[in-house]
Amino acid sequence: MPTIMAAKNSKTDLLQGTLDMLILRTLLFGPAHGHQIAKHIQRTTDDVLQVEHGSLYPALHRMERKGWIAAKWELSRERNREFKYYRLTPAGRRQLSHEESRWKQVAAAVARVMGPAGEGEI
Repeated sequence: MPTIMAAKNSKTDLLQGTLDMLILRTLLFGPAHGHQIAKHIQRTTDDVLQVEHGSLYPALHRMERKGWIAAKWELSRERNREFKYYRLTPAGRRQLSHEESRWKQVAAAVARVMGPAGEGEI
C-alpha cells in the first residue's frame, strides 16, 4: 500500500505503476507500437494525459525486462517500414490486475478526502 509520507521512491513507484497500468491496459486491445500506445492514452483521456517518449520507452523496456510485455519488430503495411510492436503477456495481465486493484484503492482514498465539505470534520 502506498504511503504519502514515505520518501520520494514511493511517489515514484505510484507514478510508475500508473504509467505501467495505462500501457498494459492499452495493450489489452492488441499489439501496438510505442507511438500508437502514446496516442491511445492521449485520445482516451481527452488529451489530459500525454505520455512523452522520454517516459514511454524506458517504461516499455523495463516492462519487457520484467516479462509483462513482449516485443517484436514487424513491417507496418500502411507505412512500409518496421515498427517494434509490444503485446501483453500472461504475466502482464496479472500485473495489470494488481495495478488496477492498487489504483482503485488510491482513487477511493483520495475521493474520500475530497468528499463534500463538512463530512468527517476534524
